[in-house]
Amino acid sequence: MESVLEVKNLSFGYKKDFLLFNNFSISLKKGEIKAIVGASGAGKSTLFELILKNLKAPNAEIKSSKISQVFQDPYSSFHPSYTLLSQIKDVANIDELDSYLESINLEYALLLKLPHELSGGQLQRASILRAMLMKPELLLLDEPTSALDNLIQLEVMNMLMKNLDKMGMLLITHDMELAKWCADEIILI
Repeated sequence: MESVLEVKNLSFGYKKDFLLFNNFSISLKKGEIKAIVGASGAGKSTLFELILKNLKAPNAEIKSSKISQVFQDPYSSFHPSYTLLSQIKDVANIDELDSYLESINLEYALLLKLPHELSGGQLQRASILRAMLMKPELLLLDEPTSALDNLIQLEVMNMLMKNLDKMGMLLITHDMELAKWCADEIILI
């Protein structure tokens, strides 16, 4: 399978005398899920910011394929003044919308609403929907199921795993049981 992410020799810290990453490397191929597990403040979200090139690591080599991301806080990932559907249409083709809606147990009518009109769990599923419709080769998932109840969490993770033939996934989670259940490799930081 082809590589969708290569991080080599990543050293980064917000303070010169304290590195979150010291010569860190990771490789991810299409068809793989790798989970990043660690305590709050360990650098999990910072790793995503570095992969997205929102932060710069001077000597690191970071190469990635087309990326889509699911943020931990779904309320900050949507503009409050526009319907979810209009925001999804702005960045993605909606040809496969109906099949994804069914697989994540989300009603089409909810997409016609503003973000604040949905629960956190509904909004998180809409965020996952948008990310999938963008057809990424690399999907970055930051605590994607933490706002979902157990049954919906299982449905969403099953849908994501059914799409592994199209992408690789890097998952940030505090949930070690989730990581053990779905990940090919668990990386503790």
